[in-house]
Amino acid sequence: MKKADSPIRVGIVGLGRAGFGMQTQELLARPDTYEIVAGCDLSPRQRRRFKGKVPGAAVYARAEDLFADPRVELVSVATRTPTHVELAVAALRAGKLVMDEKPIATTLAGARRLVAEGKKHPGKLFFRHNRRFEAAFNDVRDVIASGLLGEIEEIRLCRHNYARRDDWQTIRAEGGGQLLNWGPHLVDHALQFLGGRPDFLHAELRRIAAVGDAEDHVHLLLRRGAGPLVEIEISGGAAMAAPVYFVIGSRGTLVSDDEKTLRLRYLDPKRKLPARRATTGLMDTFGRREELPWVEETREVRKDLRPDCIWDDLHEHLRRGRPFRVKTEEAFEVMRVLALASKAPVL
Repeated sequence: MKKADSPIRVGIVGLGRAGFGMQTQELLARPDTYEIVAGCDLSPRQRRRFKGKVPGAAVYARAEDLFADPRVELVSVATRTPTHVELAVAALRAGKLVMDEKPIATTLAGARRLVAEGKKHPGKLFFRHNRRFEAAFNDVRDVIASGLLGEIEEIRLCRHNYARRDDWQTIRAEGGGQLLNWGPHLVDHALQFLGGRPDFLHAELRRIAAVGDAEDHVHLLLRRGAGPLVEIEISGGAAMAAPVYFVIGSRGTLVSDDEKTLRLRYLDPKRKLPARRATTGLMDTFGRREELPWVEETREVRKDLRPDCIWDDLHEHLRRGRPFRVKTEEAFEVMRVLALASKAPVL
C-alpha cells in the first residue's frame, strides 16, 4: 500500500463527454489526491483539447500504449459503452488498477467476463457508479431508515426531459438508449432501496422523441419479497418532469423535485394515533372526517456529497484501506437487471 497522502496517478482512456467533460475536471479539482499523467483517444482533436487542459500529461492514440506507461497507476475506462469490457480486461492484464465507467458492459455475458477477470486481479477492478454518492439519494435513504414515514410502500425514481436526439445514444449497437444511459444509476439506487436482488421485474421500453432504434423512454417496476415497489421512469420524451424522488410510507410521504430539497409530510411521531376505527359500512358518505397531526417540512440536502465524491472514496480505499462503497457484486446485479429489462421490445 502506498503512502496515504500520495496522489493516485491516472490515465484516462476516452476523452469525450465522460472522460474529458466529467472525469478530467473532477480529477483536476483534486490535486492532492489525484494526478492525471496520461490520456488516450482515437480523435486528434480530443487529444489536442486534453493536452491543452492537462499539459503535463502524456497523450496516446492507442490504449495499449497508455497501458504500457509505467507512470499510470489507475486506468479509467471512459470510452463508448461497447468497448468497456475489452479495455478494462486489457488494462487489468497490464497490471493496472481499473475504474470502469458505467454501464460496465452492454450484455450480461460481457459483465460476467469482466467480473471473472477481476477475480484474477483481486483488489484492482472498480466501477464508477458515481450516483451512489448523490446527496439527495443519501438523504432519502436516511429519512427512510429513520422510520419517520412508517412502512415504505412505494418509491418512484424519475429522470425526465425532452430531447430529439440523433447521436450515438440513439443506436442500440453502440450501447445507446436510456436503459444503458441513465438506467445504471437508477437501477443501482433501486437495488439499494430494495436491499438486494429483486424477485419481480417488469419492463417497458418506448421510443418517443429520439431517432434511431434505441429506446428513449424506460419504465421499470421492481420488488423484493414483501418490500416496497420501486418504480423507475427515465424519459427523453417527457416535456414536463415528475418529481425525481417520490416515497410513499404508511405514515407520510417524501417528495424531491430538484435533488436540492426534500419536502416531507408525515404524522407527528410524538403523538399516538387513536386506534383505527371499524368500518361504518355506510353507502352515502366517504366516512367520518379524522383530524390527523400532520407535520410538514422542507429540508435542504446535505452539502458534503456529490457524484464526484466517488473519487474521494476510491482514494480512501486505495491509500488507507477503507472499504470502497461500490461492491463488484452490486455492479454486476445492476447489469443483470438491465440485461433482463433489455429483452422487452422497443415500442
